[in-house]
Amino acid sequence: MPEIRRLTAADAPANRDLMLEAYERHPEAFTSSPSEYVNAPMTRWVDRLPPGDNPHSLVLGAFDDAGRLVGVAGLSVEDKIKARHKGTLFGMYVVPEARAQGLGEQLVQGVLAAARARPELRTVKLTVTKGNDAAQALYARCGFQVFGEEPMAVQVDGRFYAKVHMWCDLRAMEG
Repeated sequence: MPEIRRLTAADAPANRDLMLEAYERHPEAFTSSPSEYVNAPMTRWVDRLPPGDNPHSLVLGAFDDAGRLVGVAGLSVEDKIKARHKGTLFGMYVVPEARAQGLGEQLVQGVLAAARARPELRTVKLTVTKGNDAAQALYARCGFQVFGEEPMAVQVDGRFYAKVHMWCDLRAMEG
């Protein structure tokens, strides 16, 4: 049975490797690229996994039975006073061999649970590459709704990809 838990600084090397794989395999899905981060110091990856009960961001990881990190999803919270009611689901990725096992949904639901545990948060938003119907359907099953589309959001090798913007009202999910 896979384990879903919050990543800590000790998980930074595994998270780094997984995200570099994600950027390489699915360049249209991420605004980051491998060349930007392959030589980044490990502190960059450790800083993405802050400790504490109420961090500005957190990353959840899915671990297989062998203890290997096979999926991730993060939650980032806005820090500006007028936007502190919003969070962003980011960096969602599950390795191909671990897909179709419900890990993606467990990760998204885990991020939403972490968001609901923060009383100041009312909404969580995300973007998904237009045409990634499986991911968009997953987000819809978890309570996200489309609110717009950004054309030419990402450029990879001279080709532009649109991003679908989705949001989830955390209070609508209660009860």
